[in-house]
Amino acid sequence: MDLVPALEEPLKKVLGPATAKVMAEHLGLHTVGDLLHHYPRRYEERGQLTHLADLPMDEHVTVVAQVADARLHTFASAKAPRGKGQRLEVTITDGSGRLQLVFFGNGVHKPHKELLPGTRAMFSGKVSVFNRRLQLAHPAYELLRGDGEETVESWAGALIPLYPATAKLESWKIGKAVQTVLPHAQEALDPLPPSLREGRGLVTLPEALLKIHRPHTKADIADARARLKWDEAFVLQVALARRRHADGQLPAVPRTPAPDGLLTAFDDRLPFTLTEGQQKVSREIFDDLATDHPMHRLLQGEVGSGKTLVALRAMLAVVDAGGQAAMLAPTEVLAQQHHRSVTEMMGELASWGLWREAPPQKGGGGRREGGMLGGAEHATKVVLLTGSMGAAARRRALLDLATGEAGIVIGTHALIEDKVQFHDLGLVVVDEQHRFGVEQRDALRGKGKQPPHLLVMTATPIPRTVAMTVFGDLETSILDQLPAGRSPIATHVVPAADKPHFLSRAWERVREEAGNGHQAYVVCPRIGDEEDDPNKPGKKKSPEDEAEKRPPLAVLEVADQLAKGPLKGLRVEVLHGRMHPDDKDAVMRRFAAGETDVLVATTVIEVGVNVPNATAMVIMDADRFGVSQLHQLRGRVGRGSAPGLCLLVTEMPEASAARQRLNAVAATLDGFELSRIDLEQRREGDVLGQAQSGARSSLRVLAVIEDEEVIAEAREEAAALVAEDPDLEHLPGLRTALDALLDAEREQYLEKG
Repeated sequence: MDLVPALEEPLKKVLGPATAKVMAEHLGLHTVGDLLHHYPRRYEERGQLTHLADLPMDEHVTVVAQVADARLHTFASAKAPRGKGQRLEVTITDGSGRLQLVFFGNGVHKPHKELLPGTRAMFSGKVSVFNRRLQLAHPAYELLRGDGEETVESWAGALIPLYPATAKLESWKIGKAVQTVLPHAQEALDPLPPSLREGRGLVTLPEALLKIHRPHTKADIADARARLKWDEAFVLQVALARRRHADGQLPAVPRTPAPDGLLTAFDDRLPFTLTEGQQKVSREIFDDLATDHPMHRLLQGEVGSGKTLVALRAMLAVVDAGGQAAMLAPTEVLAQQHHRSVTEMMGELASWGLWREAPPQKGGGGRREGGMLGGAEHATKVVLLTGSMGAAARRRALLDLATGEAGIVIGTHALIEDKVQFHDLGLVVVDEQHRFGVEQRDALRGKGKQPPHLLVMTATPIPRTVAMTVFGDLETSILDQLPAGRSPIATHVVPAADKPHFLSRAWERVREEAGNGHQAYVVCPRIGDEEDDPNKPGKKKSPEDEAEKRPPLAVLEVADQLAKGPLKGLRVEVLHGRMHPDDKDAVMRRFAAGETDVLVATTVIEVGVNVPNATAMVIMDADRFGVSQLHQLRGRVGRGSAPGLCLLVTEMPEASAARQRLNAVAATLDGFELSRIDLEQRREGDVLGQAQSGARSSLRVLAVIEDEEVIAEAREEAAALVAEDPDLEHLPGLRTALDALLDAEREQYLEKG
């Protein structure tokens, strides 16, 4: 890698092996450049104190405060039976609150001498609770004398940088290490083209690094952050623009539907007209399919906006043009559901007939006109391929794919296996893309003789900026119009702890819906068999479980209680991910046929289950789900002409953040608005796919939601630059920054994305 030698210098050479080892193991920092890009989380002003009032529990914090009081106590204990045990209690204050520090045993001597009332210092430790009061036990500390040479030099200026730190390495030690490597910042190669930097009035990279680590004023911090945000946005967008450019050079077979072919026959038998949105998105897709390089399109649509219909029309167009189409679904339940709905929508156009003639010849693709027993003139075979199919059915499906007899295949990751061969794969549709690893999509795309066209669908609304970063190499189409006849969904929060009678009323509402001939879902966070029992020894509990001393509600327990109690007499069934696929399918079929009143399920119903007669949903422990997930679940009701009802049951207190989250879901049906809230609360992870590479987040100062403008402008600049100079021959600094961003794993991630 052609990196700047000064910034590539290993930290162990500069800081010594002990510090370098801790930095590598706990913070993932290996080189001088890594450390220079480890920015302060926030800054303390010398003359001001932090807010002790809002310290997070169980987190490692650094605070700047003043000692108000220090007392040494003696006590008797097993180790010091004669009352010789010593405990030093120090109270510190910042004007907004007080915090207790405790030191024990031999650890009391140094702080007892140094932490005198009136002394100011930085304290670092893990926040815990003792006797209902927050405390730091044995915190590390650094006195702020303000006159000692070392302190003044380390903390130049009035602003003290506080770094993301760990128990093994306090913020001020990181600060001193940064001080040591800061002179190297002068040698940082600037990734931004000079014209772009000057045109936007941004400071140089060395100046930005200096100002972010050693600011003298708040304006310094603002200058540095504005510049570093641009670096992150621009380098990422250049990587994505190069990806799009390279894809544009790949060959693909143009797929134009035959006039009066399968697609026309399908459209003619539709009992309704497409919404304007569906027509517009279909045009965008058909335009892409007609080109001689592969389509890469993301189709976003609210639950129930008719994405499957749009995808099916694209698949039929490809079959019309002599190719085959594959749809990849994340679960067997969903693959079976798609297979069922596709064959129902196609009716007689989905042939199950026998061939009268020999299988199609080369180039025949997935469609044979006529000549089929019991099939329509333009029919094509639609096959299902999942891991749990019997050997004979599987063999038949594989043969149909290899000969081209099957125009459309719908399946799970079983489609990706080596033995699956296609006659002429023209289009891959990936449903609920966030559930697939990149490798899986890539393996399926590799099954075409030339790269097939790719359509990625998601019902999780993605804010525009996230689409520009996470899916920046895909063109985006949005379906935000619901088909006519869809009903609104009323959502209410049910505070079970504060108002237990609200929960009783919820079950009454479910009975009322069943009484009117409708059906209901009850969703729980876990299954409740021994495999996922959170009380099992050796199972690590989450802080939420610890805090509430109650495991999340489980399907099996809740179903049992409901059937014997508030829903007695109704037909209650359970559905969860560990059931045998045949059993799951049987349960779903009975529910779809109206033979079950209430389905108690895990989030296995989150995507794709379509039962228009289901009008009510009760989500137990709703605070255990994310905002977008709740929105997704809610979309399962109100799919017919009767209005939908969603009840979010929670025991969380009214003032909690969890309740605010639930109130937000109840207040709006706009998935894009909710996805913004969700993202703001979760904070974006590594947009280049932390799950894929396990690497540190590539975004340190750029916030995907707040910096929409920067990202949009960076995308435009990047596209123009790459169109002019795809290999970045004239920008060595940018090439270096790309190399650093796209280590081998991330490069692969983008290529496969």
